[in-house]
Amino acid sequence: MKETSMNRIEIPLSKTKIALLLAGAIAFVVLGILFIMTPDAFVSPVFGNPMTIRVAGIAAVVFFGSAGAYGVTKLFDKGIGLLIDESGIADNTSAAGIGLIEWTDITEIRTEQVMSTKFLLIFTANPDKYLSRANGFKRKLMKANMNRYGTPLSITSNTLKCRFNDLERLIKDGFVEQSAKGKNR
Repeated sequence: MKETSMNRIEIPLSKTKIALLLAGAIAFVVLGILFIMTPDAFVSPVFGNPMTIRVAGIAAVVFFGSAGAYGVTKLFDKGIGLLIDESGIADNTSAAGIGLIEWTDITEIRTEQVMSTKFLLIFTANPDKYLSRANGFKRKLMKANMNRYGTPLSITSNTLKCRFNDLERLIKDGFVEQSAKGKNR
């Protein structure tokens, strides 16, 4: 984490975390391929019949293959993972990262957790403004977020050189500070 000035914080992408996520994706792709090629070897009361195993293998290859391809691009990404400044939060942390989320648009920031992964939900007055910036797979991810949580915007520390608690504090403190400045104008 690097403070380049009093009002600008740059958090780089963690190549170590990204490499670990990439290794996990590769392992699941290999397992998926095994499920597709030799489903009979995995038949058990837990895994069911060969057709179910083959379908699970296809799903694993598609999902984790996509995640792995994205991981490779992030591994070589030279950009800043997250930038916090007077304008807002510039998000380049994930496949659903949308770029600048302006402080003036943000209405609420809430912490959620799914299993062991914590993330920040960023609520805005006009979520369609951010949805309209995305297309393809990114848009689908953001719409799924919108349907589940009521906002298309979420940020996690999974790919950042930063612990979640530090990220949460920086973003929430920035929001409070910028909200106070807005009220004083």
